[in-house]
Amino acid sequence: MPRRKKVTATLKEPVKIRFKDCAGGVKSVYLDIYYKGKRQYDYLRMYLQPETTPAIKRQNEAILAAAEAIKSQRIIELTNNAAGLKNTSIHSKILLVDWMQTYYENCIKRGRRGCELILNANKVLKAYKPKVRMGDLDRDYCLGLKDFLCTEYKTKLGNSLAPQTVINYIGCLRGALNEAVRADIIGENPLNRLTTKEKVKAPESQRTYLTIEEVKKLETIPCKHEMSKRAFLFSCYSGLRLSDVKSLRWKDLQKDSGQWKANIVMFKTRTPLYLPLSQQALRWMPERGDATDEDRVFAGMVSDTNLNLDIKKWVKSAGISKNVTYHTSRHTHATMLLTLGVDLYTVSKLLGHSKIETTQIYAKIVDSKKIDAINLVDKAFEDG
Repeated sequence: MPRRKKVTATLKEPVKIRFKDCAGGVKSVYLDIYYKGKRQYDYLRMYLQPETTPAIKRQNEAILAAAEAIKSQRIIELTNNAAGLKNTSIHSKILLVDWMQTYYENCIKRGRRGCELILNANKVLKAYKPKVRMGDLDRDYCLGLKDFLCTEYKTKLGNSLAPQTVINYIGCLRGALNEAVRADIIGENPLNRLTTKEKVKAPESQRTYLTIEEVKKLETIPCKHEMSKRAFLFSCYSGLRLSDVKSLRWKDLQKDSGQWKANIVMFKTRTPLYLPLSQQALRWMPERGDATDEDRVFAGMVSDTNLNLDIKKWVKSAGISKNVTYHTSRHTHATMLLTLGVDLYTVSKLLGHSKIETTQIYAKIVDSKKIDAINLVDKAFEDG
């Protein structure tokens, strides 16, 4: 009697790791989920960087390991859902609105700024589904909330919410749910399951910036307060935010192999930044004199309001009609680097951006200027 061949069944995994090419050789990691005839994509907000150093290679390996762990979790969840299993832990019974209040109180304790926005976001959540529990949060809830905020919710004055306000509220919810994941209250943040198309799109913001010629002109024009001028031009050449310039201390500056660098933790994002400083940036720093390591580099700056008034009057006296504030210096630095041919990935790292998409806004500005320049050639020959 012939032996029967052993047949090994190959089960197709419903979740696969995929990669999307981004600018500068960066790859976005996402999950391709195909289950019961339906496909959806889960963007993990994880990025693989070009492996130019052993450290970056190790970082990429850790990201891939994390993606594999998330993939396994998704497969388990799909299996549990098919079996009718639900999250029945005690923590999962907490109301979302109660957790938002806890999240608000935790942020206050940590000294976080802008916590009032969390309270406003919680009011909106109460208006949508006040009795929803943490264990019941899923992708459908998030999509329903987005539609409610965009089409149904009205302010006290009867107005609809602006797209940026919707984004801010959902951002608060994202932060609260991320903390809930860290506290083992929920297994994952369901907002991360929304595709790019399903997320609320903010109107493309305008970035006012100065050209290289305008910066050079400002260098020759006096300002009411010399420190306002120095700080602004320093940021034009370094890209540091006002909050980081104000907190910069002499001990944060280090010289390594002839190159001066600023070693800081950015005030806005609380992420470290090791920033090389150009000679142009150093030229606008004040003299140190007898200052100690703990003293601020730009000591004696006027208040933020007066600083921006100084800058506006100074820019106007230079014959520049743009609406310039201190933050314009950061936009100026980004567009200056891109105009000079620095690649997008490097500019992103110099600005301390966590997502390269943020830097791409400046690339669009530079591209539009290139188009304008080419169109000037066409106009020059229109009458020929």
